[in-house]
Formats: sequence, C-alpha cells, structure tokens
Amino acid sequence: MADANLTAVPMAAPGYGKQSAPCQAPRSQNDFAHLPVREAYIAAYVDRLPDGAAVDIKTLAKQIPAYGQQAVATALNKLSVVGHLRRFRETLGEGRTQWVSRTYFSRTPRDDAWWERFLSGDTATDAAPVPAPVPAPVALPASPRPLHSPAYSALVALGQACPQLSLSAAECADLEDLAAQWLERGVAPTDFVRILTTGLPKVIHSPGAFTRKRLVDKVPPEPLPDAHATTPPSRRVMECTGCGVPGRPEALSGGLCRACHGEPPEVDRAAVPVGEDVHVLVSRLRLLARTRQREGAR
Repeated sequence: MADANLTAVPMAAPGYGKQSAPCQAPRSQNDFAHLPVREAYIAAYVDRLPDGAAVDIKTLAKQIPAYGQQAVATALNKLSVVGHLRRFRETLGEGRTQWVSRTYFSRTPRDDAWWERFLSGDTATDAAPVPAPVPAPVALPASPRPLHSPAYSALVALGQACPQLSLSAAECADLEDLAAQWLERGVAPTDFVRILTTGLPKVIHSPGAFTRKRLVDKVPPEPLPDAHATTPPSRRVMECTGCGVPGRPEALSGGLCRACHGEPPEVDRAAVPVGEDVHVLVSRLRLLARTRQREGAR
C-alpha cells in the first residue's frame, strides 16, 4: 500500500531530508502494527524512502493524496512521540561547517534515552539486529607468510652495512618488535641502518645486546598528529518535530516542545511576586494611578 507513490521520489537538497537511524531491526510486515491506520500508512511510506528523500509536510502530503498537510503534520508528531523519528540540525562533518536539517527515521521505535545517546553519538554499543545464520565458509589453506618482515630485513641490513653488527637469525627475531617501532614511527629502513651504525665503538663484544640497547635508547618519539589531517566531528542539535524550535533532549519529550504537546509554558517563579512583594507592587500601582489622575486634572 505504501509503495504506490515511490516512483520518482522527490529528493531534498544535498545533505538534507530523511536519514535512516542506525541499529534498526530487519523490515517486516508488522513493523507498524502498533500504530493507528493513518500513522502506520505514513510510517511505512517514509520507511521505504531512500536516504536524502524530502520528508517535509508539504512534500509528503503531495505524495500521499489520502491525507492533507494537517493530517500529515499530526501523524509525524505522533510518530515522534512513539519514537519512530526525530528531527535534528547538524553540521555536515568532514571539516565542513554548513548546518542542515535532517529527519532521522527508525522503523524500530526508540525511547527518549536512545535518541539522547544518538544525539551525543553514543549508539555504537546498542545491539544491532542479529543477522540470519549463514553457512560456515570452507576453510582455505592459509597464505604463505612472507619470509621476513621489513623490521627483520632492516636488522639483517645492519650486518651488511657494518660487520660489527652482524646478528644471528635468533637475534633478529628477538629484536624484530623493537625495530618495528622505529619503522612505525616513520623511520625509513635506510635511515634506520644509518642511525644504528653511526658512532660505533671500535670493539663490540655482543652485537645482539649492543643493538638492543641502541634500539631502546635511540628510539625516535611518536610523530605528532597532523592537525590538517583531522577534521572536527559533526555537531548535532535536536529540534522539535512540530515547530522546529531547537532544545535539549530533556526539554523535548517525545521530540516535541511543551507548546506542541499542548502544555502551558513553564513559569519563571522567581519573577512572580509573593508575600510582601505583592503589597509593594500594589502600592506602586496605586501611586502611579493617583499621579496620572493629577496630571489629567491639570
């Protein structure tokens, strides 16, 4: 039923529109059986839209002729309350600071706590749907291991460059991890050999022990992170599904602000006069009224 108008789906501007929430259960026929008919119909339609599709009220009303804009708006609010969608304003990430509005949809209903974790980027620990079992792959013979690692080869090259540092196969294997630290920190094999063979004493009684000490004492520092290579993470702010006002998750229960929930706004009790403050206010109002009467008499 909800697939009727999925041909030629209107797409939102790049970066906007529908986004699929992570960790959803596999699609089934009973995904929205807990919803009223209207909400279930619209939810099933949105669920099948591709990411990036326009899901604003006006577009959905055009694509779903059975319901007008007011009905669609009401349905989206109810889908938000039961946890199927939230609206966010966020940056595009990857170093770009442009802010876009996105509607995240989950066929699996989520509570406010889940959406708050999603807002902070902490949904990686949520259990993902368990995939169907697949036959175990046929074991293949392991690929032959390379004869020598780059670190092992660099240690062998020490003896080739300087006979005083000729190492046995056992010594090369024993020092391989220490040499690998040098290469991991950006030291080229040729520089590795040059550094370790420079300034040698005339006599080296134990090439293995001597090389070990040099590997430990002269190991270069870890390279600093490249400031240009790292990009700031995307920032995300929750918006009211109904009116778009931004707010903290605790102020948007079910994804809606107090006004869209039909609740009166919170009163700043610090601004409400009580006790003696009321008498002072009344006295000032009476004085102001008498002053205006005198000015009018003039």
